[in-house]
Amino acid sequence: MAGFAEMDVDTIWQNGEYVDWDDATTHVLTHGLHYGTGVFEGVRAYDTGEGTAVFRWEEHLDRFFESTKPYDMEIPYSREELTEATMEVIRRNDLDSAYVRPIAYYGYHQLGVSPGDCPTDVAIAAWPWGTYLGDEALENGIKAMVSSWRKHSSSQIPTNAKTTGLYVNSLLAGEEARRNGYKEAIVLNKEGNVAEGPGENIFLVRDGEIFTPGLSESILDGITRNTVIELARERGYTVHDNVSISRGELNTADELFFTGSAAEVTPIRQVDNVEIGNGSRGPITEELQTAFFDLVERRTDDHEEWFTYV
Repeated sequence: MAGFAEMDVDTIWQNGEYVDWDDATTHVLTHGLHYGTGVFEGVRAYDTGEGTAVFRWEEHLDRFFESTKPYDMEIPYSREELTEATMEVIRRNDLDSAYVRPIAYYGYHQLGVSPGDCPTDVAIAAWPWGTYLGDEALENGIKAMVSSWRKHSSSQIPTNAKTTGLYVNSLLAGEEARRNGYKEAIVLNKEGNVAEGPGENIFLVRDGEIFTPGLSESILDGITRNTVIELARERGYTVHDNVSISRGELNTADELFFTGSAAEVTPIRQVDNVEIGNGSRGPITEELQTAFFDLVERRTDDHEEWFTYV
């Protein structure tokens, strides 16, 4: 993606105020910077025939507030205030489509491991962001490698919270993959079963049925994951959404694909040195990908309740 300096955006909402992009700063001794004590969301807004629409905002907002609970963090703004701030940031930056990043983190006050009386700072930014893994990836698929880094267990750190510090694990896995010539990583959990990608959930297709790791496999409960499960079931597919998938099953899959707010629906054509299926986007992946983009770009009237219009 383009660097922030190259993007035509100039406003961020920070702690209740709309500030210039370059002025949205925080203190170097901010607790969240030192200890990873923040939670965030990644949300897409799409350009539709009815105007800009934020996809599944309410569900993202639910997860945003729920992610704070393990850290005893209280967001000092209501859902309504955060919603209005998000819509206004999109409007002020004149964005037809956007990636939206709400974040809440313990701010500057003291620097012990305990946040003590540190305030909870909140910000919302939005900017243009194209296809996360590349435009060609949506049609041709990507090459992924199984990372040597394992996903932490939910008994170690809560995996159902979208926490800033936890993405060090994602960074290590993703950068390892890219250094080795792959586009993305696949991360196994501590038991050696498939968990997810660094920023994506993963799906496997075998004999016309769809499989995806369950929440007990130390995955994030992805909103795009849940969307694709519903779209698949509406089209008559059997979806197994609470299973364990072994590493070896990746190699024998008919199709594999990632889902995520950033990645949307991205096929996986190769894992390590093994070609998946016929080495291209599979028919079920293509059907669900088409259904997804028809939905979010409002070429269908289905699931109107999932859209918040700017």
